[in-house]
Amino acid sequence: MITKASHFIVSLFTKLRRYGKQKLGISNTILLLSFFTGVFGATAAIIIKNLLHFTANFLANAFPHAQHNYFYLAFPLFGILITIFYVTRRIKDDLSHGVSKVLGAISKDNGKLKPHNMYSSMVASSITVGFGGSVGLEAPMVLTGSAIGSNLARYFKMSPKNTVLLLACGCTAAFAAVFKAPIAALVFAIELLMIDFTAATVLPLMIAAASGIVLSILFMGHNVLFFVSANAFNVKNVPYYIILGIFTALISLYFLRTLRTIEHWFSKMKRKYLKGILGGLFLGGLIFFFPMFYGEGYIFINDLLSSNAPELIFKNSPLYPFTSMPFLFLGLILAIILLKVVAMSITTASGGVGGTFAPSLFIGGFCGFFVSHCLNLFFGLQLPYFHFILAGMAGIMSGVMLTPLTAIFLTAELSTGYSLLIPLMITSSISYLIVSPIEKYSLYGKKLAEKGELKTHNKDHFAMKKVDWHTLIDHDIAVIPIHSTLRDYTRIIAQSTRNLFVVVDEHQKFAGLLVMDFHRETIFDQSKYDTLFVEELMIEPEEFVFKDDSTKTVIEKFKRTGNYNLPIIGADRTYLGFLSRARVLSAYQDFIAEESNS
Repeated sequence: MITKASHFIVSLFTKLRRYGKQKLGISNTILLLSFFTGVFGATAAIIIKNLLHFTANFLANAFPHAQHNYFYLAFPLFGILITIFYVTRRIKDDLSHGVSKVLGAISKDNGKLKPHNMYSSMVASSITVGFGGSVGLEAPMVLTGSAIGSNLARYFKMSPKNTVLLLACGCTAAFAAVFKAPIAALVFAIELLMIDFTAATVLPLMIAAASGIVLSILFMGHNVLFFVSANAFNVKNVPYYIILGIFTALISLYFLRTLRTIEHWFSKMKRKYLKGILGGLFLGGLIFFFPMFYGEGYIFINDLLSSNAPELIFKNSPLYPFTSMPFLFLGLILAIILLKVVAMSITTASGGVGGTFAPSLFIGGFCGFFVSHCLNLFFGLQLPYFHFILAGMAGIMSGVMLTPLTAIFLTAELSTGYSLLIPLMITSSISYLIVSPIEKYSLYGKKLAEKGELKTHNKDHFAMKKVDWHTLIDHDIAVIPIHSTLRDYTRIIAQSTRNLFVVVDEHQKFAGLLVMDFHRETIFDQSKYDTLFVEELMIEPEEFVFKDDSTKTVIEKFKRTGNYNLPIIGADRTYLGFLSRARVLSAYQDFIAEESNS
C-alpha cells in the first residue's frame, strides 16, 4: 500500500514538473508547490504530534500509575539511549538544534537539506519527548517541514533563491499546523529565517500557512494550546509588565549561558552512550522531584492558569507538602524556572533530539506567574495571573530567540489573547532591548554568526560574507626576479598584455611592484638595459590582501587606497596572486542582484 502511494506521488510530481515547465512558468509553479509543501509540511507536524501521543500513552498504560511512579526515573534514560542508537546507527548525522540546521542550509547551502531530514527528526524527537525528554517537538517539526520544501524544490530544479523560499514554506506550514498560529508562522519566516517581505515571497508563505492551519484544524480541532479568558488590559499595570520584561530578560540571559555551558561540558565526553547514561540519570532525578519537567510540559502551563495551581503542579512530587508555605512555594517556582533550563540542556546535550520552543514557553509562563505572585503576595496587589503568564511567555521567547514579533503573535494566537497585545508588546520589547546588546545573535544563529555564515536582512552585510574573493584571484600577472635587469624586464613586457608586474626574491617572497606607466621613458633607454635593475624601479604597495582577510576587509582596502589591483601575500610575504577591484565588486553586485530578484 505504501509502495503504491509513493509510486503515485512520484508519478504525479513527474507530470507536474513537466507541466509546470511547459505551461505554468516559474511564478505559478512556485505557488502550486507552496500548496503541496504546505500540505506535506503540516502532515508531518500532525504525524509527529500523534507519534508523541502514541509513545506517551503506551508508557502511561504499560505501567501502573502511582503517586511516585519510579518507572518515570528510568523513562528519560531509555528515551535518550534509544535516540542515540537510532541517530548513530540509522541516520549517522547530527540532528540537534533543528532551527539552526535550517538557518545553516539557508546561509551556506542555498537552502539544501538532506532527504533524511524529512523524517529523521520526527522519529528521534518523538522518542526523546515521548519518553520524558524535557524539550519540545516544534524545532524538529520546523526542520522536517523545511526539508520537505527544500527537497521538493530540488526535485523541480528550482533556483537557489526559490529553493530557500520553498524551504521557508515548509517551515511556515509546520509551524502554523502545530501551533495553530498562521500569522506567527509568517512572522517567524520573515524575522528568523530572513525571508524578504515582498509580494513574491509572502504569497507562497501565506498559501503554505493556510494549508497548514486547515489540515491542523481538520485533524486536531479548533482548540488553542492555552485556555484563558482574557479580560481587558488595565493600563495601571504597565509598570508591572515592565518589571516582568526585566525579569524575563535576566532569565533569558541565564537560559542562553546555561545551555551553552552544559553543551560544552557534555561535548568533552567522546563516548556517546556514557554521555546518554549520565544525562538520562540526571534528568530522571530532576523529573522525580519536578514531574512538570517530563516531556513538553504544556499541561502544567494550563495548570498554572487554574485557581488551584500548587496542588496541580506538584501533585506527584515529593515536594508537595512544602507548597502550603507561601515563601517556600515561591522558592519552588523559582527553582522550576532555573532547573527547567538545566533539564532541557541536559536532554539535548546528552543525545536527545528536541527543540527550545516548548521550554521557552514553559519557562516564560512560570516567570509570569512568579512575578505576579510575588507582587500580589508582598504588595497586596490583585494582578491577573493569566495576563502575566502569557506576557512572560512572550518575554522569554523574545529574549532567547531575539524574535519579538514572533513572540508577540505566537503568544496571542496560542491563547486567543489578542486583547493582551499591549502587555505582550511591553514585556517582549523590554526583554529584547535588554538581551540584544549583550547577546547579538539568537540561540539558533550564534554559532553560524561566529563563523560569518549567518544570513541577515542586511544584504550588503550578507553579500560580503558570501562572496568568496579567493575564487577571483588573478594569476596571470607576470613575475620578475628581483635581480633582473632592465633588458629582462623589457622582454617580459613584450610578452605581456598587462602594465603591472610583480617582483619576487629568490625565495618567491613578494618584494615589490613594477608599474610600467611609472617608468615608460626608462624602458626605451637602451643604454641602461644592462646596468639598471628592476629593484631600483619597483615600488611598495600601500596595502596588501592577506589570505585570511574577509571580503568586507578586502573591499575596505580597495576603498581606502583607490587602487584597481592589490597583491595577495601570505603571512611570510609569499606571493599568492593579485586581486582586481572590478572582479570583486562585480561578484558582489551579482550576488546582491540574485538575492533581490524573485
